Amino acid sequence: MPTSTFPAAVDAIGVRIVAAIGRRGELGLNNQLLFRLKADMANFRRVTAKTPMLMGRKTWDSFPRRPLPGRPNLVVTRNLAFMAPGAHVFSSVPPALAAARAMAAHAGIAEVTIIGGADIFAAALPAATHMTLTEVDAEREATVFFPVFDRREWREVSARRIEADADNELPCVIRELERR
Repeated sequence: MPTSTFPAAVDAIGVRIVAAIGRRGELGLNNQLLFRLKADMANFRRVTAKTPMLMGRKTWDSFPRRPLPGRPNLVVTRNLAFMAPGAHVFSSVPPALAAARAMAAHAGIAEVTIIGGADIFAAALPAATHMTLTEVDAEREATVFFPVFDRREWREVSARRIEADADNELPCVIRELERR
C-alpha cells in the first residue's frame, strides 16, 4: 500500500509572522494598533493574501470587518464558548497552527501567517520560518510588545525603507527575515 505524502507536505508548510513594531517592539495600546501606515497595510494584504491566517481573539476583535476576506481566518481564544462567524476557533496555538498548515497544504499554499497579538506571536515564534516586520521609526506608549527574539537566528532577505509622506505619517523599514 503506498504511503501518503500529505503529512510531509504539511510539515513543509512555512510559518510567517507579520507585525508592525515600534523601536522598542511596541505592538499595541489597549487592544488597538499603534501604527496605521498605508505602505504597511498594503504589504500586510500582499503577504497574507490567500494564506491561512492565525490570530488571537483580541486581534480578531480589532478588525472592523470580520472575517478578513480572501483567506481562512483562525482565531485562538481561551474562551471555549467564543463564536467567530466565518472563522475557525481553537483553544491554543498548536492545534490552530496544525490546522492552518493542513489548510495551506490542501490548497497548495506554501505558508501560513501569524498576525498577533503578542501571546500568539510568542507561542508561534519557535515554529516560525519567516518574519515580515515593519519596523516603525518611532516610540509610542504601549501595553503590548513583540516578543524578544535572537536576531542572530534570522537572516535578512530584504529591507525596504519607506519615508514619511501623506500616506505614511512615520518612516519605517519593511524587513523580510528568514530563519537560519
